[in-house]
Amino acid sequence: MKDIPRHTIIIAEAGVNHNGSIELARQLVEEAAKAGADYVKFQTFKAKNLTTKAARKAEYQQANTGGKSNESQYEMLKKLELSIEDHINLIDCCNKAGIGFFSTAFDLESVNFLHSLRLGLWKVPSGEITNYPYLRKIASYGEPVILSTGMCELQDIGDAITALERNGLNRELITVLHCNTEYPTPFEDVNLLAMLEIKQKFGVSVGYSDHTRGIEVPVAAAALGAVVLEKHFTLDKTLPGPDHKASLEPQELKNMVEAVRNVEKALGDGHKKITASERKNIDVARKSIVAARHIKKGEMFTEENITVKRPGKGISPMRWDEVIGTKAIKDFDEEELIVL
Repeated sequence: MKDIPRHTIIIAEAGVNHNGSIELARQLVEEAAKAGADYVKFQTFKAKNLTTKAARKAEYQQANTGGKSNESQYEMLKKLELSIEDHINLIDCCNKAGIGFFSTAFDLESVNFLHSLRLGLWKVPSGEITNYPYLRKIASYGEPVILSTGMCELQDIGDAITALERNGLNRELITVLHCNTEYPTPFEDVNLLAMLEIKQKFGVSVGYSDHTRGIEVPVAAAALGAVVLEKHFTLDKTLPGPDHKASLEPQELKNMVEAVRNVEKALGDGHKKITASERKNIDVARKSIVAARHIKKGEMFTEENITVKRPGKGISPMRWDEVIGTKAIKDFDEEELIVL
């Protein structure tokens, strides 16, 4: 069972839940670290490179940004950019808090910038999975890539993996995250078992990027063998912004991390055996062959004069047929353990 992960990498997705405030961003780092996540992840982009000024917001973005019906996607994103100085500040904050810094680039300029930071790990968001120049650039670094697959068919995933490989990335460095790009994702649309289909189809490590409410689905993903889990979190779900409502608050994030770590322990090594904790209960819970009534020495054991009762310190009932027909070597009182 060597493919069972010993430690699921948990990415606390701060994303743009800092609302453009470096102070909020630093608080998100501190809360992610307290929760026990391995990484806190932000988003690195220039609005001018990411979207046209006329592009409309997604329905969930429109619903979650205070009903600003006239605000374009560009206007919304422009307010959520992190500067170069912000990135340096947050990396320092992560180092002090004892958590890994991570960010997703959404355009080539941002890819170049993150490369200059030497993070050594890349996240391809679902929206960029069909962006060949973007994939080509990231693959050229030869560093591990986490690939999100929201809004994808298997063909889309295969095409992206092929693009990465053709540009120099070894498939062993690719982890594919099953994902649904709706915020929040309805439970009936999660289709978590598709994660296993991806693993079987492409022979890659797999994980899950979650946008549901609550922690049940990522915990289930860990039980199914996800090696990476990503979950949005916020300081306060009621804050204005596109992703807050589909995010966990700090205590919920902590609960999720603890639940995933418990699942990891519970998975074990896949070999069925008696554990140390339960061994002491064998004699209490199992049964032995005992006298059903007083039995005299020399009397033959029959279906009528022996029975099965706790404790399990005597002859196992699995030896029933071996005992039947033999003679008692001594007198036995009722309920006394039979010995041969």
